[in-house]
Formats: sequence, structure tokens, C-alpha cells
Amino acid sequence: MAQVSPARKIAFEALLQVEGAQVFASGLLQSRQVSSLSERDRGLATEILYGVLRWRGEIDHRLQQLSGKSPQSLDREVLTALRMGIYQIAFLEKIPRSAAVNESVELTKLAGKRSAAGLVNAVLRKCQPERLLQHSGPDQLNDPEFLMSVRRTVPAWMLKRWEKNFGTDGANRLAWSATRVPPSTLRVCSCTPEPHEVISKLAEKGCSARRGRYSSNALNALVAEAGEAIVARLADQMGLAIQDEASQIVPELLQVRSGDCVLDVCAAPGMKTSLLADAVGDGLVVACDSSSRRLQTLRKLLPRLTANVRAVRVVRLDASQPLPFRQSFQRVLVDAPCSGTGTLGRNPEIKWRLTPQDLERRPAMQRTVLSSALSVLAPGGRLVYATCSLEPEENEKVVESVLAATSDYRLLSPAELAENLPEIAPLIDERGYFHTRPDLDGMDGFFAAVMSR
Repeated sequence: MAQVSPARKIAFEALLQVEGAQVFASGLLQSRQVSSLSERDRGLATEILYGVLRWRGEIDHRLQQLSGKSPQSLDREVLTALRMGIYQIAFLEKIPRSAAVNESVELTKLAGKRSAAGLVNAVLRKCQPERLLQHSGPDQLNDPEFLMSVRRTVPAWMLKRWEKNFGTDGANRLAWSATRVPPSTLRVCSCTPEPHEVISKLAEKGCSARRGRYSSNALNALVAEAGEAIVARLADQMGLAIQDEASQIVPELLQVRSGDCVLDVCAAPGMKTSLLADAVGDGLVVACDSSSRRLQTLRKLLPRLTANVRAVRVVRLDASQPLPFRQSFQRVLVDAPCSGTGTLGRNPEIKWRLTPQDLERRPAMQRTVLSSALSVLAPGGRLVYATCSLEPEENEKVVESVLAATSDYRLLSPAELAENLPEIAPLIDERGYFHTRPDLDGMDGFFAAVMSR
């Protein structure tokens, strides 16, 4: 049996795990097995894994045309080998077609599906290169054929929702943005050098960097223009955090003051918690989560993310239940569990797991968490409710439903937010809601509402 390259073997195994369990590709790429690969192989494994997930709908369309078979009728291992082969042939310019065909056949055999090797070989030999990844901008959506390919990368029910909420052009652009490699955004932490020093050091290592467009100087946001694998390696070497710029802005909306008592009710894995710790000085951050495993991750990451670890107290609790605190908090962050549809470029597997029923069930939990968190907000305090979702049911409708049930709280106006945060005023709508979209802002899609008691 011919040998399969380590990169393709890891991508194949990872795709099977993503398909068969509620795991994320990003987590699988942090394994020791992946870390032991050469930089070239690690880059290829990442490209194939994410490429197949981002373009799966279009790949399956082509597979059905080439084979005459429904993808759902094929064994998972056979289907995965075919998807990988089609992606390499049709999308990647530098991959020899023979390598894509031969190694997909060998992966099929390696998975114990030798009887399907002939089918895989025959289908992939009919596949033609089209290099869709050469389309570099949204203007290509004016090409009807390319537009149809992009629209097929999103489940029909999701595309229909986006058309209703954002218009047809907005839906098309969101679908296109979910096929793109998102920016690799770094955060200079309080325990690392100043931003200008980091920029110089990155340049010495061949990675250009620039300040984030909206994050304040206090957040030390840098956007690195280099490959994902290279950025991750440099971040690890220099003690930097990888965190989307929109995610970095959310804690700033709280306007934490030194000495404040801050509650973070859905804290793990701790990226936003560490920013709160930086801002609170000699105050206190109570970081809560319902998952002991995720809290372990938070405890492990915090010393790398902030120099003010002593300000953080970690508590395991379920924020959908009445909160056990007798004291009130000047600042409260509710980074609510959500569908994650604003992060599809970064987490493309979400597209294929999420169902319309999920978006019907989840808001009830989000309303409960928000109501519980508001109950411990001090008079005059500030609470931020945030998600990385594009869906109104998880965003505006949750906030409006909770605020309609009480007169004790109010939404801060755009003018109030712009007074202290003028740099992010373009991201605040006329109602006072913070929004980012990957197709418009070059960041993950985030929503936030700022409330006061």
C-alpha cells in the first residue's frame, strides 16, 4: 500500500472526528500530533481541514454531479476521502492532481473501505480544477456561477434567514465571508512588551503587523497579515494571545474602573476575563462558568494573558440558575452561549451542526442568564450582554424581552456610548446596539447591548 502523507492523514482523521462528534477543528489542530508536523505539513493539514468545512456544500454538489450519488448515501470514510480529493483538485492550485487522487484512494483503503477505492478513483479522475480560491473579493459575487457556488456553502435554511434579516446582498456577502480565511488577530497582553516593540519583533520574524482598526490602545490589538499556522507559532513564542478584534472590544464596553467589583458569568476560557483583570487594578473579577473542564482551561491561560491574575476569583456555577451572590457588582459581563453564526469563517463546522430548532430553543436560556445577571447589578452599574451570533433571536430580541419585563434597567443610548468610546461609534446602531459583521468590518460577527440599573 502506498504511503499517505502525514498532513492528509491528520486532515482525514480530523474531518471524521468533526463529523462524528461535537468537537471543533481548531481544538484538534492543537494536538501534539499536529504540533510535531513540519510547518509545511501543518499548513497543508490546516488548509484541507478548514477548506473542506468552509466549502462543503459546494463540494457535495460537485460530488453528486460527478458520481450520480447522494453524499448521504456514502459511508463517512468514503465521503470524507472524496471531499478532500475534490477540494484539492478544484480549489488548490499547487496540489498535483495525481497526488490528490492517489492519496484519497489510499485513505479510503486505510479506513477499511477498500471496496470503495475504485469509486473514489473514478470520481476524482473526472473532477476538474477550477481554482475558486483565486476569487479574492466580494466583487466576484457579480459572477452568477461563482455566486451560486458561494450560496451552496451555507445550508438553505440559514441563507433564507439571512436574506430576511440582511437582504439578499447581505446574505450573499455573509456566505462569501464564511468561505474566507479570517484575519489572524493578536492581542498584546499586559505581561508582554508594548505594542510598538511587538510590531518590531514580528517584523524581524517576517510577519508584518498593524494596529487594529477599532480597539483602543489599552487593548493593544494587532492584526497580523500572515498565515494562520505562522501567526499561531509566533504568538506562542512571544506570549501573545490570538483573539478577534471584536471580541477584544466587548469588555471595553463595560468601561471597567480600577477598584471595581466585576462579575463575568460565562467566563471560560478566559480571553475577555483577562481583559477585565487588566482594567480592574486592585479591584475584583469573579469569573464563573458551569464547566469544570473549561474553568481548568481558564486557570491555565490566565497567567499568560494578564499580569493581574491575583484580581481574579474563579467560581463554578450555572448562570441559568439564580446567582448565589449576596453582594452586587459595579460591572457585569454576560458573554452568552450562542449559535456562533458570526464566527463561521473561523468555525465552519457550525454551519453543518446548527438547526433551526437550536435557534428556537436557545433564547429561553439566554433570557434567563441575562435576567439573573441583572439581578446582581449595582445601582448605576453597567452590564454588557454579548454574543458572537448574527441572529436577532439571540441578540436584540433577548434584550428587548428582558427589559420589557422590568422598569429597573435601561439600554444606554448611542450618544452615551460614543461619549467614552468615540472610536467604536461607527459600530453602534441607532438603538444603541453594538454590531460587527465579517463581511463589512473584517472581524467576527459580534453583538452587544450595554445596560444600566
